[in-house]
Amino acid sequence: MQETRAQRTRSAARRLERVWPEGWWFDALLLVAFVILTAALATGWLLHLDQAVADWVDGHQWDPAYRASRALNFLGNGGPLTVLCAVIAIWLGVRRRSAWPFGLVVAAFLVTGFAIMPLKLWTDRAAPRSPLPDAVELFNHLPPGEYSLSYPSGHLVNTVVWYGVLALLLAPWLGRTARRWLRIAPPAIVFCTTVYLNYHWVTDSVAGLLTGLLLGRLLTRVPWPSLPRPRDPARQSPA
Repeated sequence: MQETRAQRTRSAARRLERVWPEGWWFDALLLVAFVILTAALATGWLLHLDQAVADWVDGHQWDPAYRASRALNFLGNGGPLTVLCAVIAIWLGVRRRSAWPFGLVVAAFLVTGFAIMPLKLWTDRAAPRSPLPDAVELFNHLPPGEYSLSYPSGHLVNTVVWYGVLALLLAPWLGRTARRWLRIAPPAIVFCTTVYLNYHWVTDSVAGLLTGLLLGRLLTRVPWPSLPRPRDPARQSPA
């Protein structure tokens, strides 16, 4: 009987959670879209679009909208989001005597860090506010001190991933509609404000959205609550 229960536990842990759209085809589509977008930018495609959007935004700054965008853009600040999720995870872990909430936060922190920074360093793209004439190009040779971490937008990756983590942590208290809006509204707001503030080129934000969706789907698939728990030494029978 004990072996049967253990086998059921391992089987439940191996069963992946459902995502929407279902299937790995959408994950592959996100990855292919990111590769195509990066290749297009590297060969000069879409650079005129990026520059045109940045120039239009720069010429249509309205002070109240600018201030509101600055405030709303903090929704994508990775530091406070990480701390908030960590606090909720610790509270849930202590309350439920389980480590899975903290494991989810650690996994999200690791995947965003290992995904964002290498891509930024590899593509070496300046921000729209850069005075360099070729700032819009990828794989640039930027001078020392020039901001070169624009592609993809870390704000978008953080927003998609961390609000997805919040939706998973708060699932027992939020309905399906509330969780859906928590996953959709902040990324949409951060996307618009990041472009309007000229913090990133528009394709930076698209690339960040693609990357965040891919990472978020991978994290959502993990059956966190049903993962095997460490045994309590006090409850183990002596050999």
